[in-house]
Amino acid sequence: MLKKLSTIPFAGTKEQEAKLKAVIEANKSDKSRLMAVMQEAQGIYGYLPIEVQNMIAEGMDVPLEKVYGVATFYAQFSLSPKGEYHIAVCLGTACYVKGSGVIYNKLQEVLGIGGDECTPDRKYSLTASRCIGACGLAPVLTVNEDVYGRLTEKDVPTILAKYGA
Repeated sequence: MLKKLSTIPFAGTKEQEAKLKAVIEANKSDKSRLMAVMQEAQGIYGYLPIEVQNMIAEGMDVPLEKVYGVATFYAQFSLSPKGEYHIAVCLGTACYVKGSGVIYNKLQEVLGIGGDECTPDRKYSLTASRCIGACGLAPVLTVNEDVYGRLTEKDVPTILAKYGA
């Protein structure tokens, strides 16, 4: 699955930058710690925007391409921020054959964002996920820790209304 760069302007704080610089400083002599630094950075910012990737690349003295390559290869990293309400639609086999693709498309339409994107107000973000282990409830989506199953596209407005949409 191709990861998209965020279209939301970067809004990091000086405090976040100071934390990241301290992490980089503590690890910069060991390039094998790149992934650990990236994990810490994502913990600080919630995602890895290009500005943060640049700070890591410069601080760790590694090519930006390497940082970007790691960020896009591993599913644990996100290039766009997560919303206050992060919606993940299972597109695993059981869910997909029962209509999760239609639900995913409906969410994109209603929220006005694509997959791996966040609404400009950072209230909602949307991703496609693989099997979440609730195949008996297919199709399934989650909103943060809440799980919704046996869905149709008609359920989308009701679910979103619970979260202020």
